[in-house]
Amino acid sequence: MKIKTLAVNSIIAALYIAMTALIQPIAFTNIQFRIPEIFNHLIVYNKKYFLGIIIGVFLSNLFFSPLLPYDLIFGVLHSVISLCLTIVLSRLTNNIWVKMLINSVIFTLMMFIIAIELNIAFELPVLETYLYCALGELGVMLFGMPVMYLLNKQIPFSELID
Repeated sequence: MKIKTLAVNSIIAALYIAMTALIQPIAFTNIQFRIPEIFNHLIVYNKKYFLGIIIGVFLSNLFFSPLLPYDLIFGVLHSVISLCLTIVLSRLTNNIWVKMLINSVIFTLMMFIIAIELNIAFELPVLETYLYCALGELGVMLFGMPVMYLLNKQIPFSELID
């Protein structure tokens, strides 16, 4: 891995962790608005952002989650599976908006993993928890689409990493 790629991924992970620390009270409940999830959209610009996103999720869960060790397993698994699916399915189009929409839908649908985690940890009902988690994730991901699109105009994400 090139030094530049490692450095950029380290910055992404650090930003994810810092943002999670700021919104900690709303990041780990059954109604989640984990704003740093907008970084998941980086994957549609370049799959080399994978490591930075996953490390950010892992360390955020390690440092701030009241659900250890569950969040280290389920939370990271959710991100890994969702990012991999996005990488595969985003090959179907070149339109960045469609790619981000695919990413948003995948992350939202895969929130059943988090619902299962919360059921195991707190005995919350899976379906109701899934609906709350999915709505929160969808809201954050849809909010993140124009944010990341506009940021990309200033900082070309596909060229930032090699």
